[in-house]
Amino acid sequence: MDNPHVKYQRLIDYCKSLPATTVAVVHPCDESSLSGAMDAARLGLIVPILVGPREKIEATAKKFGIELGDTRIVDAPYSQAAAERAVALVREGKAEALMKGSLHTDELMGAVVRRDTGLRTARRVSHCFVMDVPSYAETLIITDAAVNIAPTLKDKVDIIQNAIDLAHALKFPEVRVALLSAMETINPDVPSTVEAGALCKMADRGQITGAIVDGPLALDNAISLESVAIKKIDSPVAGRANVLVVPDLEAGNMLAKSLSFLAGADAAGIVLGARVPIILTSRADSVMTRLASCAVAVAVAAARRGAQAVS
Repeated sequence: MDNPHVKYQRLIDYCKSLPATTVAVVHPCDESSLSGAMDAARLGLIVPILVGPREKIEATAKKFGIELGDTRIVDAPYSQAAAERAVALVREGKAEALMKGSLHTDELMGAVVRRDTGLRTARRVSHCFVMDVPSYAETLIITDAAVNIAPTLKDKVDIIQNAIDLAHALKFPEVRVALLSAMETINPDVPSTVEAGALCKMADRGQITGAIVDGPLALDNAISLESVAIKKIDSPVAGRANVLVVPDLEAGNMLAKSLSFLAGADAAGIVLGARVPIILTSRADSVMTRLASCAVAVAVAAARRGAQAVS
């Protein structure tokens, strides 16, 4: 493929047509997090508010030649204070998204999920990778590979619904969810197959909405029509999935990293289920991946604005 980022480029181009989203960037005190935020600002995707120690942010910008212009800086003395202040900006209605800078994910998420002062909703918080896999025709959402370690059946309902809502925000024409396991039949000795069967029935009964849900499916049966034909699986999802729900964090982490390092995929990251989308990036992310992560948050924020306007 001549352009390995064609799906991300389409996403970014779409989101550039939407209103810019005000994003509280938490403790952007290294080159990658600060430049990522300012690159997204220059493209018109976001309006950043930089939250952290002013002197350190300005020194980082000077050291790496990052132009801050008139970008607002909210002074906070250290990383945990920055996380708390950024969450407060959201609660005050001054920011529509959060973006992780150079602090531990646990510090940021600790402030987000705090019961009294955080950004909890009725939904469980979960993470989605929006993956651009060069060899696969569609954008793939993989969940949850970063937040929920061993999710229960109840947790998985929210994890799936968060991913479906994300797919709609990203304008997927049809959302096809594959519940992954090691096989495509229910085996009482393999708990993830039993949970997949229950989750499919919950989708049939309207407890999960907005998508076609099927499982259990092994990975090959979820994404390979050839494999589906060989195994004679009759399913509207099999071979054509665009949302992959993994049994647990370990499986999800391995799947996402396998696609990244063996299949040349890029993985934009977003946390959903809180009051606002949370952009999680890694220091190893490419510029394109960082921009795509910002674009995903812009799409989610725009979808939520639309939902609020309708209601």
